Amino acid sequence: MTKKKIPKLVNNPTQPNNKSSKRAKVGSNPKTFKTQPSIKIKPRNYSILQDQEIPTVSESESGNPDLVYGKHPVLAVLSSDRQINRIWITPRLSSDRRFSDLLQQAKAKGAIISKADPQRLDSLTQYANHQGIVAQVSPYSYWELADLITIAKEKTSSPVIVIADGIEDPHNLGAIIRTAEAMGVQGIVIPQRRAVGINSTVVKVAAGALENLPIARVVNLSQALGTLKDSGFWIYGTTSESSKLLHTIDFSGAIGLVIGSEGKGLNSLTERCCDELVSIPLAGITPSLNASVASAIAIYEICRQRWV
Repeated sequence: MTKKKIPKLVNNPTQPNNKSSKRAKVGSNPKTFKTQPSIKIKPRNYSILQDQEIPTVSESESGNPDLVYGKHPVLAVLSSDRQINRIWITPRLSSDRRFSDLLQQAKAKGAIISKADPQRLDSLTQYANHQGIVAQVSPYSYWELADLITIAKEKTSSPVIVIADGIEDPHNLGAIIRTAEAMGVQGIVIPQRRAVGINSTVVKVAAGALENLPIARVVNLSQALGTLKDSGFWIYGTTSESSKLLHTIDFSGAIGLVIGSEGKGLNSLTERCCDELVSIPLAGITPSLNASVASAIAIYEICRQRWV
């Protein structure tokens, strides 16, 4: 049997025969490999930004706790004592009488006022509904729980404090803050872990209420509930499994209202720390309510009993 001669493989510059031949080696013959033409990367055009600034990472995050945007949230910040570092505003809105005087006051306190195109504000807020104005403020300063309790008792003999147990959606937390402030609640307590904090989305949804409602952030929610109890608060937890209906409860005295997280409800340890569990009666097929909706109904019922 004669052996067939195996032809030697010829390194074809147009058809590489293995993976290593796809990359030219250092010191190799430039005629052997076909080089790719260099690609010129066109720099991003920021000419639309009036102040010619490239957004930093912190500026670009829609959940950035240092950014406040929207007419009502920024107006509330301008009217408060919170430190404002910079404001971006469209030329059209800057002539609005609601903002002109407050902008001058902020400028006198050291804030930088920059007129910017809407595209600039889109870039800062990741296309959120900024309504033509964005403010960079100092990080939100949470209250100490002891101070929150003291100020709540100074305002009324029957204070109401809402405790948010693990709310993770900033829209829900913002809505709870807005409802609580509108109904006259004296403060809100949130946990430090496994829950959303105060960020720009929360501030936007709260629509200015955050500047008028103290928020305490605690490491241990169970211990915080114990502190509230020691201060004379009766703690109610909302759950769908309780036989005690919301409208049958006498909500007199100092009240702590605990709202469970989305989907999971009250934490088991938190539930054991409550003095009573109440439920909202439902007549339809829908088995449960959104956390912010449930809190709004419960807060209204507590406040309604104080009004009659």
